[in-house]
Amino acid sequence: MTAPDRPRTSRVGALRPNQLLHTYGVGAVADLPNLSVVTMGLDRWELRHATEITEERLLAAVRTRLGTQVEALRQPPHLPETSDVFGEWAKVGVPVGLFPTWLRCSDTRCNQLGRADAGYFELIHDMFNPDRVRYVHNCRGGRTTRPVAVPARFVLACDNGHLDDFPWQYFVHKGSVPESGHSLKLAERGTTGEAANIVVSCGECGNQQSMAQALGAAAAENLPLCRGRHPHLGTYEDCDKQPRTLVLGATNSWFAMQLRAFSLPRADEAVDQLVAEFWGQLGLLAALPEGIAKNLMRTQRCWPELEPYGEDKVWEAIRRHAESPPDRQPVDDHDLLTPEWQTFSEGDPYELPDFTTRRENRPRGTDSWLEKVVLVTRLREVAALYGFTRIDAPEWGEPGAADVRRAPLSIDPPTWVPCAEMRGEGIFIQFSEQRLSHWERNDAVRERGRRVLEPAHHQWRERRRLDRDAWPGARYVLLHTFAHALIRELALESGYSASGIGERIYAATGDRPMAGVLLYTAAPDSEGTLGGLVSLGEQQNLGALIERALAAARLCSSDPLCAEHDPREHARLYGAACHACLFASETSCERGNQYLDRALLVDTLTSTGSGFFG
Repeated sequence: MTAPDRPRTSRVGALRPNQLLHTYGVGAVADLPNLSVVTMGLDRWELRHATEITEERLLAAVRTRLGTQVEALRQPPHLPETSDVFGEWAKVGVPVGLFPTWLRCSDTRCNQLGRADAGYFELIHDMFNPDRVRYVHNCRGGRTTRPVAVPARFVLACDNGHLDDFPWQYFVHKGSVPESGHSLKLAERGTTGEAANIVVSCGECGNQQSMAQALGAAAAENLPLCRGRHPHLGTYEDCDKQPRTLVLGATNSWFAMQLRAFSLPRADEAVDQLVAEFWGQLGLLAALPEGIAKNLMRTQRCWPELEPYGEDKVWEAIRRHAESPPDRQPVDDHDLLTPEWQTFSEGDPYELPDFTTRRENRPRGTDSWLEKVVLVTRLREVAALYGFTRIDAPEWGEPGAADVRRAPLSIDPPTWVPCAEMRGEGIFIQFSEQRLSHWERNDAVRERGRRVLEPAHHQWRERRRLDRDAWPGARYVLLHTFAHALIRELALESGYSASGIGERIYAATGDRPMAGVLLYTAAPDSEGTLGGLVSLGEQQNLGALIERALAAARLCSSDPLCAEHDPREHARLYGAACHACLFASETSCERGNQYLDRALLVDTLTSTGSGFFG
């Protein structure tokens, strides 16, 4: 991470590339040891060392949301670190800017509050230890060294994606901003840390205000309207929202908006798969003489991936592809799930570098409802960041629903978006369509949906001005609940944490029905994961895990409160579900712990007859 500070640029810290999508992406605030910085917009990123990633389906889906000008998916710029602190790697990073720009002296006898450029504070560079880059206050307070200046604890944000410094002068002077000469202090009284005990005061006029006046109902009277600021872009826009005071580092200050796709097979042999994947770069070579084509082959960006197979094999694969292109999955700009479902449900074995599968026998006693088990020993997932929201998370799984609140990644329409590439393993479980269709026609299931889940779903969507009729159906709720219950059991046995196991729900009715779940784990390491999850999908292990998951779902430690939960009371999107039985971390759940209900999975204390495994 590099921070622009004229006349020089300083390294101020280090983050993993994956964090630049999930936690500290564009527009997010990163809390470093001595600084607080915001990741700047894509206009400021240097692309020289940003590797382009090929994933056609994902790129098409991103274009539907951001426009056809998006040309590529790229990883964050990165070079391996060496022992040479003056090497090229030290000049490569993601640009960040200081935020908030208001600092406070950490000496409790001083508590000076002011802007970083107001002359009170000085930036200390440290090329050898970026984590020690810091601002210091010019007071010494009886010390031999100057005290560190820390970021002010509060900022403003609104649900249109804007973020701003807290208006300290406006707040302490109750709406009137003096021109200059008013020095502020921010002090904490007492030891509780409550907002009421944090007081900002003016040394010239004696005004003071408790931070409790900037929270809750009092905020509307003491804070100005949102200025529409995007600190990561350096721009302002019209906004009529009342901003909300947030503590610096609050988890609701930034929510990533991502799209994810698995790399699917396009050929039976590894070299043919790679040629098909990079055909956009290799296609022109097919019309050239062999000697010229082989020389140009080495100049292509994809050559490092192809080199292990040798020139001759790659050339033969190019000719085969040109003469008879392999059958390709149709690219639907909006539908990432159907091609994946078709590949997994076919159950054909593959032995490719980024997609290796094998069919597994079903556990005993599951023939009535379990259609197929496929073990995915190697898979590749690519995730792309195409925006973010603040205050409220985006509506998971609702294409375009949150675009009205989506904050931009760049000033101009982006021509690329950052992505992360991960490799891992998974277990695909396909339900019997016949058994599932019969269950959906059950009167108890229909009644549960009609009286409990659907009304709550309509209320929830109406509050967000969304289409009230887009109900995913009892099938989705069942499969989603089953996935969460099984993730908990897999985490206990596999060695992976529950937050490291993700889900992919395939649920649809009509002409192209889908009914299955993929539970997987993936890591950014080039070798992926170690196989501990796949081994649990084998016949001798999976049956016992499913039985334990269903047994645990029948009784929650929060029952009867959990089983009696009525989503209509608070317009929630879950029925009998809570943190004690089903809720998972946001890295695991594709719907933010919505559309869950134990009553559709098993019989509970208060509901019988509607559970699929009742």
